[in-house]
Amino acid sequence: MTATATETRPEATAARPAPGPLRTELRRGLGPWTGAAVAVTILVTMYAKAPEWQIRWQDAQNLLHPLAGMLCGPLAMAAGCLQGGRDRRVGAEDLWASVPRSPLPRLLVAAAPSALWPAAAVLLADAVVLLAVWPYASWGRPSAGPLLADAVAVGAMGLTGHVVGRVVRWRLAAPLLAVVGYFGLAYADFTSSASRWLLPNAQFSASGYRQVWWYAPASAAWTAGLALTVLLAYGLRSSRARLLALAPLTVAVCAAAVILRLPADPGPWRIDPAAVRPVCDDGAPRVCVVALDARLLPAVAEALEPVNERLRGLPGAPARWAVGTMEPEPGDVELLDVAQDVVRNRLEDPALYRNFAVSQLLSEECREGELAGPYAERTMDVNHAVVEWLAPAPPGYGPDVPGARAHLDRLRAKSPAEQRAYLVQYLAANNCRPDEVPVP
Repeated sequence: MTATATETRPEATAARPAPGPLRTELRRGLGPWTGAAVAVTILVTMYAKAPEWQIRWQDAQNLLHPLAGMLCGPLAMAAGCLQGGRDRRVGAEDLWASVPRSPLPRLLVAAAPSALWPAAAVLLADAVVLLAVWPYASWGRPSAGPLLADAVAVGAMGLTGHVVGRVVRWRLAAPLLAVVGYFGLAYADFTSSASRWLLPNAQFSASGYRQVWWYAPASAAWTAGLALTVLLAYGLRSSRARLLALAPLTVAVCAAAVILRLPADPGPWRIDPAAVRPVCDDGAPRVCVVALDARLLPAVAEALEPVNERLRGLPGAPARWAVGTMEPEPGDVELLDVAQDVVRNRLEDPALYRNFAVSQLLSEECREGELAGPYAERTMDVNHAVVEWLAPAPPGYGPDVPGARAHLDRLRAKSPAEQRAYLVQYLAANNCRPDEVPVP
């Protein structure tokens, strides 16, 4: 029994192959911890801003993009720098020098965790965020290209940090690199030139736009090309071999040249006609939202219905409420993007939104000097009264206009027929000419 057991042990041991060096490197050191830190940074920050993005694919990606570049990029650089200086700290440089394997393969294996873990963490966090958007998004689908470009950029910064850690022997190199990286990337927020689109955190927040198809591959080629240039220039020992670093550098320069040809604003973004096409109900006046917000149409229509009941059939009433960045038509009341008033496809305060819509309906763009004279103040008081009568503002919102109270009381005291007749007169008047505005 004992002899048999002893004989089978070597066979069992031989059947279990030793892990390769790449697998060992990926499981050890700072790599897993860096990946966890990157994922937590994205998820915690996005969770805190959930009302801002949990409605559209594009809104979520517009927040994920600068978050990956501005926060996770410097974090990956600092962690890569610490990982790159590991062999020097533990005194293993002489040991590695005695290994028959050439320096470049050793460097590639050692640097892999600094690039792969942050990049994988970015993609994992992106997937979690997009799953949270999926039940609420009305139209379209997420764009894979920008997400992959963000992951490549963060991985490239981690790879660059790794090389810096091998070259620079200063203990404070890692935190200093993170600070320099953060403030260097902040350049994108303080410039309006086309060069900001070279940075992986350049922001664009307008809805209804999409990136040109080639920008994400060009951005990935730019960031990855620079990182590989640094890696090859360091890892290749002979001058002739270092000429190979010119290949990724050429790719990076060509990609940068293409990106710099973009207009400064809106850069690589173009309006998407399918995203901003109107989707309307059958009411009167009609309520229309852009296709991006099709799921919001019932909530917006319900919020505006009390106003529509009073406007229905009146001369001077709007043809439709145009909500979002759609192409306007004659008779439209243009309302801004509704996303800021919505949380998970529900209007947070329908009364407040209704008050805002009526304020837009009754506002006039007057030329300089038009809204003046002895009746100007009275006209503004009457306007506040009509707005408050049609769509009362919730408590605590809206200006307190003492001069409007008397007009509002008289409006409320009228019969429904008298109110309707007055509203016809008011809609026909020009608010920029105070003497024409009827008093209740």
